[in-house]
Amino acid sequence: MGTPHAAPAFTRLVINSAFTGKGWQGATLTGSIRGLTLKEALWRPGPGRKCIWEHVLHCAYWKHAVVRALTGEEPPAFDRTPSNWPSPPAKPTIRAWREDIALLKRIHTLLRKAVDRVDPNDYPKLIPNRKNRYGVLIAGIAAHDLYHTGQIQLIKRLARAG
Repeated sequence: MGTPHAAPAFTRLVINSAFTGKGWQGATLTGSIRGLTLKEALWRPGPGRKCIWEHVLHCAYWKHAVVRALTGEEPPAFDRTPSNWPSPPAKPTIRAWREDIALLKRIHTLLRKAVDRVDPNDYPKLIPNRKNRYGVLIAGIAAHDLYHTGQIQLIKRLARAG
């Protein structure tokens, strides 16, 4: 099974390769939104469907939630409401879009720091007052990023096709 001390380096690699850089699987979360126009960020594949901007804020929120779970601390509330699927501003601008991308990146940095502070021996343990184990939650947030990366890639293709 390997040494538990290899776990932090591995999870950092997994989290970062899902978020930035060039993943073996193709697009990463930040790669999928790089260079998007405001129109593309706001385009919806149908009535009641989520736009890319909403996916970005949703990913930021869940990173925030994982940081809270890993640290046991109560950081300030998430910057947008509702927390889980916030909407873009009523009057969206390219500046607001860039600010929300910066929010996503800031929270990802907090996530990396929180992961670094988890004791490798705790990875198989349940997080106090939570239903998940440390290692499962950490791997899960990377999987969450990749799931939404796929959604974003699909929305981009649909928008450009039609």
